[in-house]
Amino acid sequence: MKLELVNVNKYYGDFHVLQDVNLEINSGRLFAYLGRNGAGKTTSIRILMDVFKANSGEILLDGKPFDLKEYRIGYLPEERGLYTKSTVKDQLVYFAKLRGLNRKEAMESVEYWTKRFGVHEYLNRLVETLSKGNQQKVQITQAFVNNPDILILDEPFSGLDPVNSQVFQEALIEFINQEKIVIFSSHQMSFVESFCKDIAIIHQGKIVMAGDLENIKNQYGNNKIRVKTSNDEQLRKLLADKNFVIEEDEKSIIINFEKSSKKEILTLLMKNDFDVEIFSDYQPSLQEIFVSKVGGDNETV
Repeated sequence: MKLELVNVNKYYGDFHVLQDVNLEINSGRLFAYLGRNGAGKTTSIRILMDVFKANSGEILLDGKPFDLKEYRIGYLPEERGLYTKSTVKDQLVYFAKLRGLNRKEAMESVEYWTKRFGVHEYLNRLVETLSKGNQQKVQITQAFVNNPDILILDEPFSGLDPVNSQVFQEALIEFINQEKIVIFSSHQMSFVESFCKDIAIIHQGKIVMAGDLENIKNQYGNNKIRVKTSNDEQLRKLLADKNFVIEEDEKSIIINFEKSSKKEILTLLMKNDFDVEIFSDYQPSLQEIFVSKVGGDNETV
């Protein structure tokens, strides 16, 4: 499946929230949608879910107008939407039925997913009695209970420990392998970077970057190489004498060879008897790319 937002615009009064937003989201590839607070990400998602109406533009699925009634949607909001005075079981069954399952199907799905996400033992507990992490697991469970065709997840890792994060990631990978559409958002860039294939960054209502994450990282790392030696202080002096532009991070020295070549740098290292520990193409982190496009911190809406 291919889900598309085509030239979507949204106004709140005179404020132009979304400006000709174009997105392409493919099944079988985890898609990360990123943006700072107020960038327009949540508005885009709510238009996709028909909570808001766009002022112009269209949403297509496989080239045809997207009819929300024909597909099952799972949604995990950043803010918890659970009924704290209800039992876990009652509200999960309620959410499943609300999204189209009959009671028998709902009960079977709740049984499966609560076991999968480690909250089965809390089925008869009130939500308000659970820890923050277990409440988050219940919240995640409600997004899966209707076996959605399209899964939208906003900050899903909030409050999860590493073990539960791994369980959740495994469920996401299964959905991807079933050729479902998964839209994922998180300000925890390490999670996005570890298993998202495609990204889009929205800034001030406009898409400023979109595409295959690996290709984007390669593009941003073009003409740069990562080098670490047994004597980096001496290497810095040598590179400065040769007028190389360099950067540094906690791992190594990063050399811009736009006016040179990798071969020339390697020859320089060998000629000066450096013991080379790292010599590899440089790939920036997603956080570096994000900050370079939107500035400031990496919070998402």
